[in-house]
Amino acid sequence: MTTPATAPPLFQARIRTRPEDFIVEELSAADPDGQGEHVWVLLEKTGCNTEHAARCLARAANVSRSAVGYAGLKDRHAVTTQWFSVQLPGKDAPDWSAQLGPEFRVLRAERHSRKLKTGYLLGNRFRLTLRECRGDLAGLEQRLEQIRSHGVPNYFGPQRFGREGANLDKARAMFEGKMRVRDRKLAGLYLSAARSELFNRVLARRVEQGNWCRALPGDVMILDGSRSHFLAEAVDAALDERLRIGDVHPSGPLWGKGELATRGEVAALEQAVAEAEPVFAQGLAQAGLKQERRALRMRVNGLSHQWLDDETLVLAFELPPGGYATMVLAEITAVEDAGTGAMEE
Repeated sequence: MTTPATAPPLFQARIRTRPEDFIVEELSAADPDGQGEHVWVLLEKTGCNTEHAARCLARAANVSRSAVGYAGLKDRHAVTTQWFSVQLPGKDAPDWSAQLGPEFRVLRAERHSRKLKTGYLLGNRFRLTLRECRGDLAGLEQRLEQIRSHGVPNYFGPQRFGREGANLDKARAMFEGKMRVRDRKLAGLYLSAARSELFNRVLARRVEQGNWCRALPGDVMILDGSRSHFLAEAVDAALDERLRIGDVHPSGPLWGKGELATRGEVAALEQAVAEAEPVFAQGLAQAGLKQERRALRMRVNGLSHQWLDDETLVLAFELPPGGYATMVLAEITAVEDAGTGAMEE
């Protein structure tokens, strides 16, 4: 359930007709220090997801899957570059290139003292090629300038919900006791889908009201690039300026147990969304998840474009962790995506 912040899409296009149309480069939060029991491997992979790559690395090193770490999930229908860590205490690293399949290219492999953990990245850099563009191509520059100035709504993309929203159906069945999920990873996917759905519904309401990128009295503001936040009991010129330059963003709820951090009309809106989906809201609280916050606005850095011909457009930009490139595209084009079911984190 998402509502674009801008006017209807300018044009129609096709994306991911081939893997190289969707290029993702992970922006690492650190570089290996050259020593330690973990080997960090920088992989370029084509047409395979992150978990498959982790299992291949574990087999190549003859270690358990739990010895392999990564910072975030990357798209399957794409060419992606990301770091993995493989724990090899007192062992020599294998010849990675000889052990891995043709879908992988090893760019670097160096020792480091720590395992790579989820979320340990600065963001992702994207280069997307849109083909068969048809429509209002002349309005592109103005639309891109809007995105540069205001960002885009920070929705969770459809990838989070599974094919045709199957993860939401399974979350509902799990909460209602109609399905028992013993696999912790699968249970986590369903919890995340339900949480993301409530967040998206709050954000869609704010988009419809036209205040998704403005501060309201009672909003909880998140500092850009941080999880730190504060309550805006009132809105003044100083807060408006911090919003304008992208230093802070309004936030929405990642539902769980406990009281909402927002106040007044903002809290009333969030509570109303939760009450409209009591199975999800109550199920998430009973699962033990705590109330958290996520920015309603996502900054799009380094946004540029290039026409390869009259119908082929290349977009390049950077997003923070947890940002979905498909949500940037949604503000520009109605896209036919051959890679639905992929994941960006």
